[in-house]
Amino acid sequence: MTRSQPVGLLGEAPPRVLVEPQGVRANSWEDVADLSERAGIVLDGWQELILRAAMGERADSTWAAKRVGISVPRQNGKSQLLVARALAGVLLFGELKIVISAHQQDTAREAFSKLVEILEADGNGWLMDRVKPNGIMNALNREAVKFRNGASIQFKARTGSGGRGFSSDCLLLDEAQRLKRPAWVSINSTMSAMPNPQVWLLGTPPTREDIEAELGQVFGSIRAAAIGGTSTAAAWAEWGADKDAEGFNPASEFTRWAANPAWNTRINHEIVQGEFESYTPEEFAQDRLGMWLDDVDSTGVIDMDAWRARAGVLVPPVRPVVLAIETTVDRAQSVIVAVGSGEDDVPQVRVVDAQARTAWVPRRVVDVVTDHPEVTCIVMDDRDSADPVADAVEEALEAAGLQIEIVRMNYPDTAEACALTFDLVHEGEMRHAGDPLLDAAMRGAVKQENEGAFVWSRRKGGSLVAPLVAMTRGLWEWRRRVAAEYDVMDSVL
Repeated sequence: MTRSQPVGLLGEAPPRVLVEPQGVRANSWEDVADLSERAGIVLDGWQELILRAAMGERADSTWAAKRVGISVPRQNGKSQLLVARALAGVLLFGELKIVISAHQQDTAREAFSKLVEILEADGNGWLMDRVKPNGIMNALNREAVKFRNGASIQFKARTGSGGRGFSSDCLLLDEAQRLKRPAWVSINSTMSAMPNPQVWLLGTPPTREDIEAELGQVFGSIRAAAIGGTSTAAAWAEWGADKDAEGFNPASEFTRWAANPAWNTRINHEIVQGEFESYTPEEFAQDRLGMWLDDVDSTGVIDMDAWRARAGVLVPPVRPVVLAIETTVDRAQSVIVAVGSGEDDVPQVRVVDAQARTAWVPRRVVDVVTDHPEVTCIVMDDRDSADPVADAVEEALEAAGLQIEIVRMNYPDTAEACALTFDLVHEGEMRHAGDPLLDAAMRGAVKQENEGAFVWSRRKGGSLVAPLVAMTRGLWEWRRRVAAEYDVMDSVL
């Protein structure tokens, strides 16, 4: 087949990325497909491909994929896949509690309505016979289906609920790009007691707004761990256009087909054309072409290929660790970044925390310093002006009995730090863990020049640039301290 042929003749687009777990000894995906077909759920080839990657079992009969991630544009059929997996859990795998969750209750209720439609469809009396009398619970925010074998499928919204009520044999998280890290931590704590849990995360690439609102980090980290090979117990399937592919063109049907596995069946092409005409290029690339921000053209001054080349596995630090803090101009967000190095003296950066506003910062700093004695100083903005966040951090450390230096950077130091960071990313040596917050900050980096020097523009970049600003401060102070350490060693020797 060639691109000159109608895309309908090409069938379904293959995934751009497919990662399968290790240690598979058997696979139950065909059982799921057979049950779905009997229930009237006609699975597409791409949905069966995901089941093959997800339903492998190890020799001890536990799931090989503890986490299943799916990144695919909207309206391709994720809800159908959720319902198929949930029914199989109840009727085939002995899973007693299955939870289907979405960011908002309206989305969770759509999945509930889809399941009820299948249960009540003509010819599915054999399914309804397995439902308890009065087992379809239709109350708003309490939707559930209870079965005669004691199993249940529950539908929950995550908004405002944290991780409460999510302990289950199988947890299916729709709108995963809007899953917050505190909720994810709580969910994992509740799931850890289950003997053979499986968690599915289904969504679209997080937008800049998602990341700025403290969303998207979990979905991005699951993706990075699967693709990077650091997780051997994950399955990941991703459909999206490749901007480096020959013939890439968001206006072409072929590019749109490549990103949407249901292009020839479920997708309304006229609606997609309307999206193309009314969305910004970045919105269309992410929402319809399934492109992650890593693969969307950068508008900043950082070469994203150079930045991606610096990604790697971080090593335990042996040199002094610096904590750097940035609070945005509008006080909407604060970020804490750690900078340290291993024995090779290559600086490595990690986002410690990022949350809305400022009140949380002092307590978090105290906790980090208490738990990590290798932290030797904290660097913040502008030693020449009053900063309530810096003052509050200093007071909290003093109240906790922690003796640690706080460095306030002035403008000349900041300009030097920005130049250092730019050079390290493009020409020097450094490491980062591929954190989505830092990735987004790099893509949005803008220089603000003044008398032959530059700093990162904090106003144009907004909250997205905050991790870069913090990282820049940390790198500068880390280098200063390591250089001073070598100066002492040289004087002794």
